[in-house]
This record gives sequence, structure tokens and C-alpha cells, in this order.
Amino acid sequence: QVQLVESGGGLVQAGDSLRLSCAASGRTFSSLGWFRQAPGKEREFVAGIRWSGGSTYYADSAKGRFTISRDNAKNTVYLQMNSLKPEDTAVYYCAVRKIGLIVTMSSGYDYWGQGTQVTVSS
Repeated sequence: QVQLVESGGGLVQAGDSLRLSCAASGRTFSSLGWFRQAPGKEREFVAGIRWSGGSTYYADSAKGRFTISRDNAKNTVYLQMNSLKPEDTAVYYCAVRKIGLIVTMSSGYDYWGQGTQVTVSS
């Protein structure tokens, strides 16, 4: 079992920044991904990181604006989001894969956090 707790969401204006955190506890895992889900839309991949080695992968919508990083000592993964846009408004979730590389399909992840709301006003 892996327990994931997201934090850092909130209400910001377009162009602002937010840093989301995902604190993990429990068994070890291979990869962690950030996903988001806007009302009426499917959950979509945002960014992912390999726990060992730290390699990263981003969705096109996140490239150049978002940065995923990890703090091994704190067992925490961060998602730094800059230049936020109203279309970034969603509930953001972190999820982990017990084994395997970063994948973009939500079905590829084994454990999920409860989500944190990000709202970007225009």
C-alpha cells in the first residue's frame, strides 16, 4: 500500500504560480504521475517522474510551464506550475506505479491521492 496526500492547490489569477506537493508513505514505488481532471472532462496526464534516477516526462500542455521534481529525503514530489491559465483549472491528483516506467494512462497507476483543487481565474 502507498498513501498519497496532495496539497498546495488554491485560487489564483491567470499568470500566477502554484506549487503542488504529493507526500508519499508506505511501500516503495517506481514512478509517480500528476494528473488533472476538469469538470465534464476525462482525467489527463500532466507530468511524471521516475523515483530512481529522476527522469521526467511532460504532457504537451505542461511543457515549458510546469516542472516536476522530487525530494527523496521527504518522500515528496512537487509540481511547480507557472504562467497558469484558466484552462489549467482542475482537480489535480498524484498517483504512483508500483513497477514500471512513466505512462500517461491513468489505468497504469496503482495508488491515488485524494486530489487538490486548482482554480485559475481570468
